[in-house]
Amino acid sequence: MRYTVSVDRPRAPRANAWPSRPVPVDRGRSVPRTAPKHARPRPARRASVEGNERLTAGIAVVVFILLFFEGLTILSVHSLLRWHVFLGLVLIPPVFAKIASTSWRFTRYYIGSPSYRRRGPPPAVLRLLGPVLVVLTVALFATGVALVVGAPVSLRPQLLQWHRLVFVAWFGVTAIHVLGHLADTLTLAPRDWLRRTRRQVRGASVRQWVLAFSLVAGLLAALWVTPYATGWKF
Repeated sequence: MRYTVSVDRPRAPRANAWPSRPVPVDRGRSVPRTAPKHARPRPARRASVEGNERLTAGIAVVVFILLFFEGLTILSVHSLLRWHVFLGLVLIPPVFAKIASTSWRFTRYYIGSPSYRRRGPPPAVLRLLGPVLVVLTVALFATGVALVVGAPVSLRPQLLQWHRLVFVAWFGVTAIHVLGHLADTLTLAPRDWLRRTRRQVRGASVRQWVLAFSLVAGLLAALWVTPYATGWKF
């Protein structure tokens, strides 16, 4: 009788075979991952440029709303004189905050700041009208405040004439300015107030406080100065 002895030969492990023991994982170490592009923080310089644009756009919306109601008082300025003066005084701090924000970008661009140079200037027409608008704005508010307080009675007719002439020129330049920046303003203004976009650029809270402070300062100035507007008429 013959006995057959079978010998099992070792088999080569398959390429896709699972290991017999689990591979230990060091849970104390975190595996670095590359953040997606939309989650990566923006460079500080680029964020500074957009932060300036957001501040300018946010103030511009507030100024535009106040100017709209100020324009309504012109339709019947004799009966709405107190409101005309009140809203004009409220406008002063936000308007000059916007001038300061725009002047900051203007200065940074022309002194050669790399981030502002990469962002580029506004269109040529708006760039040329910018200084003209600033001068007309200062003249408009200066003559208006002088009419309310500080101006002698004998000079009020001349000041009133200058106030009206400056307003006509200011209105035309402002209309071009608003139309030229309308699209960018509507895009940038809400970004500091929406949860999805406010954290993309640091400093949103500071910009909101600047806007709020300018409004509060304007309200306080209006409450203090408006009573002086009751003794004269246009």
